[in-house]
Amino acid sequence: MTKKAKRRKKSRPSIASTADRHQLYELSVQCAEAEIDFVDDTFKRLRKRRARVFREDFCGTATVCCEWVKRGDKRRAIGVDLDPEVLEWGRENNLSRLSKKQRQRVTLLCENVLEVETEQPDIISAMNFSYWLLQDRTTLTRYFKRVHAALKDDGVFFLDAYGGYDSHKEIIEEREIDDGGEGFTYIWEQAAFNPITHKLICHIHFAFPDGSKMRHAFDYDWRLWTLPEVRDLLAECGFGRVTVYWQGWDKDGEPDGEFKPATEAEADAGWICYLTAEK
Repeated sequence: MTKKAKRRKKSRPSIASTADRHQLYELSVQCAEAEIDFVDDTFKRLRKRRARVFREDFCGTATVCCEWVKRGDKRRAIGVDLDPEVLEWGRENNLSRLSKKQRQRVTLLCENVLEVETEQPDIISAMNFSYWLLQDRTTLTRYFKRVHAALKDDGVFFLDAYGGYDSHKEIIEEREIDDGGEGFTYIWEQAAFNPITHKLICHIHFAFPDGSKMRHAFDYDWRLWTLPEVRDLLAECGFGRVTVYWQGWDKDGEPDGEFKPATEAEADAGWICYLTAEK
């Protein structure tokens, strides 16, 4: 008697197992267009001219560098990051979408921002709280001094920061992301905060409609630097005017995406701001 072979039902791979974490990050967190809009317009307002050479420290996938060179055929971008895997992803997925001439105006360097030597840029940018990886005063001071020395004589350093009383809490926040398909859930976890050292451990996770999850897609070990600390250190490192740009609110009480110079702000559960430090 022959047995009928039972066909195994092939299970589909989960969305999490096939998803690209860098693509998910760019869809969830980064808006290169808005970032370059702010940097470009602010530099023009401060220096009465357009910047040409842009350097992005901790550049990751270089999507911001790519956006920069799209804005003009005389613009050049330098991206610096220590992670060769993420730089290669950027070459394959972001630089590959540029024209040949645009790609020739982007230089990616797998180097330490504390040691890298580049041509003098008009702008150096350290966004997405990336400089919070530098957790002690000595190291952050060293970085700020190197940025100051690297910039052109009228160069401008751009940073961002976040805070508010929720930034000291262990919390999980979820946000639905529309990717043009079924969508997915972006999950931000502040897993641990030490009020004595301001050491902050955070994670990014992603959840998908099929119930699968990509846990610890990104992990961050930061120091939550305060705005007074950052401003004082920038001044100590030789920068002249340091300006904080605070976000306004729309009629529904939501952030309006407009960042304007501010010297005072209301206490809030969570805020994000930009800073400029002028050489």
